[in-house]
Amino acid sequence: METVIFKETQKFTQIWLWMIVLIIVGIFLWGIIQQIFFDIPFGNHPVSNQGLWFYGLIPLIIVLLFVNLRLQTFVKRDGIYVRFFPFIIKYKRIKIGEIKSFEVRKYNPLKEYGGWGIRFAGRKVGKAYNVKGNIGMQFEFTDGKKLLIGTQKPDEFLKAIEKIKS
Repeated sequence: METVIFKETQKFTQIWLWMIVLIIVGIFLWGIIQQIFFDIPFGNHPVSNQGLWFYGLIPLIIVLLFVNLRLQTFVKRDGIYVRFFPFIIKYKRIKIGEIKSFEVRKYNPLKEYGGWGIRFAGRKVGKAYNVKGNIGMQFEFTDGKKLLIGTQKPDEFLKAIEKIKS
């Protein structure tokens, strides 16, 4: 098995994001408790109790999704591997020969890519995989495409790529 030179796993750990998710979950839970256990209709046009249970699964699925979301990046001699689980299950391999240039750069996730996650901002800016922060490894490929991979370990990531490129 080939040696991993660099490895990073990032998750959504931002307090503000989790507060939004938990508030939404709290509202749904309160609605379920209020309507099913206290017989007080939830909202002006309440759904049936069965419907409320069904809609109550939505916030649960959102929480499970956020708990499992992770951006995984690693560098081996034969390339850079990246996946954004659970949306990208299989690692995507970036072959060294496909890379025209690379650099660590500061970026604005909202202005440049419209947020965090798997983002595509057109051919000029390219694609981004990011979870948090505003530092990323920017790649430009021989076919002109661009990819930014967000990182919390920019120096280590850069050294690993430089090592396999030389």
